[in-house]
Amino acid sequence: MPSNLDDYRGVCVFIEQARDKIASVAFELLGEGRKLADKLQVPLSGILLGDNNIRALAGDVIAHGADIVYLIDDPQLKDYTTSAYLAGSLQIVNRYKPEILLLGATTMGRDLGGALATRLATGLTADCTGLDIEEGSRNLKQTRPAFGGNIMATIMTKRHRPQMSTVRPRVMRALVPDPSRQGKVIEEKMPAFDMTARVIDFICQVKTDAPLEDAEIIVSGGKGVGGAKNFAILKELADVLGGVVGGSRKAADAGWVPVSSQVGQTGKTVRPKIYFACGISGAIQHLVGMQTSDVIVAINTDKEAPIFKVATYSIVGDLLQVVPMFTRIFKKRLGTPE
Repeated sequence: MPSNLDDYRGVCVFIEQARDKIASVAFELLGEGRKLADKLQVPLSGILLGDNNIRALAGDVIAHGADIVYLIDDPQLKDYTTSAYLAGSLQIVNRYKPEILLLGATTMGRDLGGALATRLATGLTADCTGLDIEEGSRNLKQTRPAFGGNIMATIMTKRHRPQMSTVRPRVMRALVPDPSRQGKVIEEKMPAFDMTARVIDFICQVKTDAPLEDAEIIVSGGKGVGGAKNFAILKELADVLGGVVGGSRKAADAGWVPVSSQVGQTGKTVRPKIYFACGISGAIQHLVGMQTSDVIVAINTDKEAPIFKVATYSIVGDLLQVVPMFTRIFKKRLGTPE
């Protein structure tokens, strides 16, 4: 049955945290949620679940744009489990009835989002790259790539509430925190539930390489690079600039770069300060993963390549000549030995 839409008001963000540290995607969603809440003229709230000193994080949530923080502090929420976090979130959503609920498209957010949407009998649009309010209504316009990234689809949940979306990290922009912002913290009790799984231990795997999604400079290659051996040219430029190497789906499928270095809809979403797109045509599948980069430098022999439409600087030329030239220039300017 359709939801009684008039019973639902407000925009709510699930505040993902682990080990008393809020995930960056939560701050990004608060920034986007603030825009949506202002358009709808409703409060922006956050759902914060955890254990021990979780209340200390509520101030950061308010500083990043929230008006209200719904908080549950309970030992059963120390580590993420679907059953515990579902029970806590479900109680808050059913009690306060937000019309929009946003989660990060992370391992935790995807798991919890699907479980919540099922129990709430509402729709869930995954991996959104754009959110807006339909003019003349309170419907959330949820834009995401579809059909393998060949088109951008806008989806709306018109008959059910809350309207739920997951958004990948690095897609939205967080607000500059304002420590002087005032908000309300509402503490709730953990409801009774069936614990279907229990965390025995938590082991953190330390990565030696900088994560692609956190890099400030990315030198990325596509089909136009021509082969795995030519990625050495891109790596040399990345090393000089203190960046990392990425690749398109075609480069990853060909085995030229590892899947963990793939940028795009089926790879990582990135927002570096500088993104070098070398031999990348610019299919929608790739653009959704990097188009929010601060500066995009595109190098391609095809002057009609779609990548040039989003590029800050466009270079029509052979990347095998242009990239080494960049490397020599930067080495000279940075005083790096040849």
